[in-house]
Amino acid sequence: MARPTRYKAEFAEQARKLCLLGATDKDLADFFEVAETTIDNWKKAHAEFMGSIKSGKQLADATVADRLYKRATGYEHDAVKIFNNGGEEMVVPYTERYAPDTTAAIFWLKNRQPEKWRDKQHVDHTSNGETIKSFSEMYGQPESESS
Repeated sequence: MARPTRYKAEFAEQARKLCLLGATDKDLADFFEVAETTIDNWKKAHAEFMGSIKSGKQLADATVADRLYKRATGYEHDAVKIFNNGGEEMVVPYTERYAPDTTAAIFWLKNRQPEKWRDKQHVDHTSNGETIKSFSEMYGQPESESS
């Protein structure tokens, strides 16, 4: 006979909120004080639990992707500065601008188009359809110094 589950309906909403904060399945297991395999079992047995985890992770990932994109391309937003003008509060609206961030752009491109932007490039060592021979294939191995 199987052991009774510790799962409770309110775990679904708790899991969603944790996933919005970036929690992994291991983090969920630690939070609920169960094994990671138990989290997997709960996901299979309770559709609302699985759905809440998916929605939390998708929203968190989409939010981070949006922020990374804005950081990579630069962005602006409305803001205000508050000054003391002779005892009078003075609120001055302005536009805050952020320049594109090179590191964020590189990260975005390497992940979105790795075939074009990865650090390691594949170089084809052929000439007129024939493979170029290595130095040792053409001239043999160098003689050892002990001879």
